[in-house]
Amino acid sequence: MGRFAVMSMTNAAAERIKAILAASDRAAQGIRVGIKKGGCAGMEYTIDLADEERSGEDVIEREGAKVFIAPEAVLFLLGTEMDYEETVLRSGFVFKNPNQTSACGCGESVELKQADLAAMAAAQQAV
Repeated sequence: MGRFAVMSMTNAAAERIKAILAASDRAAQGIRVGIKKGGCAGMEYTIDLADEERSGEDVIEREGAKVFIAPEAVLFLLGTEMDYEETVLRSGFVFKNPNQTSACGCGESVELKQADLAAMAAAQQAV
C-alpha cells in the first residue's frame, strides 16, 4: 500500500500559496502547517513560510504549491482539506478537518482529536 496524502488542498489554497510565495522576499519553497496549544478551544493551526523540507515532514503539492506538514501535526491533520476563503468579514486559509471535535466562536482555535488510523485503514481497504 502506498502512502496516502495526509492533507489535500483546493485550487484556491494552491493559488493563494503561490501568490504568497511570489510576494515574499524570501526564497521559500512553500508553507508549513502545524498545530500548537492555544486559544479558547485548545489548539490553533500555525502557518509559516517554509524555506526547506525538514526531516520527517510530509509534503503535499498541487499545481506547484507545496505544503509541508510538521510531523507532530500529522495525526491531527489526517484527512483535512485546506482551502482559502475570502468573505466580507475575513480572508484566510480554512481547514476542513474530520478530526475537529469543536471550535471556538471566533473560529481561531479548535479542539482536535488524533485520527483513528485503524478505522482509516479499514475504510481504504473497503474501497
